[in-house]
Amino acid sequence: MVYGYARVSTSGQVKDGNSLESQEKILKEHGAEVVYSDSVTGKNLDRPNLKILLSEIKEGDILIVTKLDRIARSLTRGSELVNMLIDDGIKVHILNVGIMDNTPSSRLIRNIFFSFAEFERDMIVERTQEGKMIARQSKNFKEGRPLKFNKIQIEHALQLLEHHTYKQVEQMTGISKSTLVRAKRKNKLGID
Repeated sequence: MVYGYARVSTSGQVKDGNSLESQEKILKEHGAEVVYSDSVTGKNLDRPNLKILLSEIKEGDILIVTKLDRIARSLTRGSELVNMLIDDGIKVHILNVGIMDNTPSSRLIRNIFFSFAEFERDMIVERTQEGKMIARQSKNFKEGRPLKFNKIQIEHALQLLEHHTYKQVEQMTGISKSTLVRAKRKNKLGID
């Protein structure tokens, strides 16, 4: 039996040619008789249709995916999953890499591929850390996500609270009640 698996994490992937429909079409063109699909982020471990597929696939079957990141976002998880399937006698065909099975040449290629992919991931982490170190040298650097509302907007919303309810201020300013409560608490404590 030849199975296919497709996954999308965002609606933006429709534009990138990674839509479920385009993946399913490609998988069927490459011989997938049954295609399972999920629409969740790769980091989300709860992919119900992948679980069903893994419970049904058996020795002698083939699993086709368009790219490794469709079956697992993490390289470590992807290599573990591919190795587990191959150890169970299942061939894994990653369309942009090739067929992976338990032959010596396939094991060599698989090890090289996963090593390069791991190296690439490590380089991305290293560059990210270097970028953060450079950014921290700036006097205006703030760790974390940028604030949605500036100090003046928050102060204005807090002034509005003197004569309006949280709900009214939220409607007028777009600043959520929880943000206003935190800001009010910080003001009481004298935290900037």
